[in-house]
Amino acid sequence: MAARLPADPGSFPTTRPRRTRRFDWSRRLVAQHRLSVADLIWPVFVQEGVELETPVPSMPGVARLSVDRLVQRATEAAALGIPALAIFPVTPPERKTPGGDEALNPQNLACRAVRALRDAGLPMGIICDVALDPYTSHGQDGLLIDGYVANDETVSILCEQALALAQAGCDVVAPSDMMDGRVGAIRAALDRSGYQRTMILAYSAKYASAFYGPFRDAVGSGSNLGKGDKRSYQMDPANGDEALREVALDVAEGADMVMVKPGLPYLDIVYRVKEAFGLPTFAYQVSGEYAMIAALSATGGGDRRSLALESLLAFKRAGADGILTYFALEAARWLREPTES
Repeated sequence: MAARLPADPGSFPTTRPRRTRRFDWSRRLVAQHRLSVADLIWPVFVQEGVELETPVPSMPGVARLSVDRLVQRATEAAALGIPALAIFPVTPPERKTPGGDEALNPQNLACRAVRALRDAGLPMGIICDVALDPYTSHGQDGLLIDGYVANDETVSILCEQALALAQAGCDVVAPSDMMDGRVGAIRAALDRSGYQRTMILAYSAKYASAFYGPFRDAVGSGSNLGKGDKRSYQMDPANGDEALREVALDVAEGADMVMVKPGLPYLDIVYRVKEAFGLPTFAYQVSGEYAMIAALSATGGGDRRSLALESLLAFKRAGADGILTYFALEAARWLREPTES
């Protein structure tokens, strides 16, 4: 039965935002932001061994990969159109030292992974983390001197680490350590050594967050860090203006791209950074964010695909140009599926 309408049409609104929401085609036509495979960067955990995929218990669906398996999975990622991956090595405990010496070894796990990907000839960018926490026995991102993470001494080591990674063939070095002045020092070191084309993705606004736990378990630095924390160098979650200052410093020192980390709890920072600088701005949907979505879907509280894609679209709405996400492979497949009408 047709609904009866009042005789006076003036009792109804003239403007009806719902009109453009009625059909799938009209919703797509007026959408302000779109998520695409080109927005995705896949973070990968690399481990020693052959033909190994070791599940990360706190991150259901994520595994540590041996180098050969990494090449296989990266081939899949490239076929899906994912433009880049970011390598995070799982350093064996016996190779960890107070000074993080393994970071400078040209035959370390990260460098070997880079060379294997290069040899595979994949049309993907290779991003390498620059920080000492995967290599230090204390789990901190830099050198400990009298119980304090020393800034300038750490920066000197980071420059050598960045050079080792560039020599191995990575396209982008990504200092995630939050030492003062490290972007400028790394840029100068790369340029002096003939790596002017190597890009720098600066983790400019990296917060001392509680959302990093599963990542530290995955790379094995959580047990090394113990009850320690990184609040003396990572940013205070209470501060927003400070993030703009950090980004401004990194831009002045030669950063090609900047990062906000974590992601969803800091979308306001992503927006402010993009609005203030207009520079390529990335966000990292960190391990804790991934684990929350995975847990919600596992308990029947939501659909994994819908939850993940909505969260990734939020990054685009905030202004992110690229998103590091452990959902990258799944999201790339989902985005290729036909749109429901």
